[in-house]
Amino acid sequence: MKYYKLQLYLMSVFLLSSCGAYFNQPFDQTPARLGEYSKSTKTLLGLPPAQSPVEVAVYNFSDQTGQYKAVENGSTFSTAVTQGSTAILLKALEDSGWFIPIERENLSNLSTERNIIRNTKQEYIKNLNPNEPPLPPLKYAGIILEGGIVSYDTNIITGGVGARYFGLGGSAKYRQDRITVYLRMVSTSNGEILKTVYVSKTILSQALDASLFRFVKFQRLLETEMGITRNEPVQLAIKDAVEKAVHDLIVEGIEGGFWSAKGGNQVNEEVVANYNAEKEIAESTGIYNRIFFQQKFKNSINFSLGTSLLDADYSDTHFGPMAKIGYNLGLSEVVSLNVNSAYMRFKTGSTFEESFASIDLNAEFRLLRNDKLSPYIYGGGGILFGFENDGFLGLDADQTDAKVQYGAGIEYAISPRIGMRIWGEHNITFSDKVDNLVNGKRDDFYFNFGVGLKYYFNFTNKKKDGLSDDSQVKSPKN
Repeated sequence: MKYYKLQLYLMSVFLLSSCGAYFNQPFDQTPARLGEYSKSTKTLLGLPPAQSPVEVAVYNFSDQTGQYKAVENGSTFSTAVTQGSTAILLKALEDSGWFIPIERENLSNLSTERNIIRNTKQEYIKNLNPNEPPLPPLKYAGIILEGGIVSYDTNIITGGVGARYFGLGGSAKYRQDRITVYLRMVSTSNGEILKTVYVSKTILSQALDASLFRFVKFQRLLETEMGITRNEPVQLAIKDAVEKAVHDLIVEGIEGGFWSAKGGNQVNEEVVANYNAEKEIAESTGIYNRIFFQQKFKNSINFSLGTSLLDADYSDTHFGPMAKIGYNLGLSEVVSLNVNSAYMRFKTGSTFEESFASIDLNAEFRLLRNDKLSPYIYGGGGILFGFENDGFLGLDADQTDAKVQYGAGIEYAISPRIGMRIWGEHNITFSDKVDNLVNGKRDDFYFNFGVGLKYYFNFTNKKKDGLSDDSQVKSPKN
């Protein structure tokens, strides 16, 4: 038996070793290679060509965070982000094809070299060639690009999962940082700030590990562990953010009429339309990828289909069909009142099967008022009706009972006017004869579960509201 246990432990070790081979640990030196593309490089290069590139000057695009790299015991004198962000910006401007970058970061070096050339030419003209042309003037820029890396936020999201049993276990951890870049365009003729763009980029770090710690026999301990950690390079994240900022600046310049694509107005409108669609999504997305919107319609109707489950005196219960329709009046962004009417079919096997209807009045509370995906809770009172002859011909006076109900659900806004709902509720009747059987002290109750759609509207004039059927509700700034 001990021999088989040892084999099991050795197989576990080999399994972990094979996982380690899968991760392909680098043991050898690798040659230099061209720099990687970021997620935004292809987007920047995919812009249509410019009708006429613009001369731009970048004096300094620096690290303005003042932040040092964190370590376990504090921080070091090494900065958290690269100090070469100006070079990254100049490369992005050059790659875009929309700008002609002009050297201004080391203007003193350029001026010194031009003085050397000028003095040399003067000596050459005086002694050898009087017809030597003079040194051409420096190019000047109509636009200066300013800005920098304004923040580097660490540990905005951290988490992980792990398990250990009988000495064998593993875990996974992750951490998300965030970098923020501002880029502004300044006119050299009058100093006016023409455009400013703001871009943020998350930086992901992940760690996986597995270990085994077991006594295989008396005074024989088997211990093994492996793991891998991957950190997204900060320099590549800055490159991504800067290239995205350059892309957005180009498109906003097209929208503002500062320059144009070679294809003319048709190409310009297509580029701007795609950017505005992306911008609308970005403006409605919060810091943790939560999607926000503002509901401006106070009235709504809803329709749901689902199932009912009666919990009464019979031990045998079955699900039956259920349909519900209702009207909702919004009192505020959080609170609303709704009136619902439902049809249900209660089943308890072959013993009891009848149709019922209900009318409910509820107060509903939306928990995340500006989220497209929001949970909600509700509660209120109502009346449960039974039918005579097991049909819709009339109501049964003996099967009319008061009740209270409460429930919860999740609503997702497919559009400003249409929402999708998944919900469940508990209905408590004040009667023990819903199933035509009185037994025990507990009253009968039932559950409803449903999926449905909700349509929002206003009774007032659409033009007065400033909304049309195809209008998009603007998202609040976060």
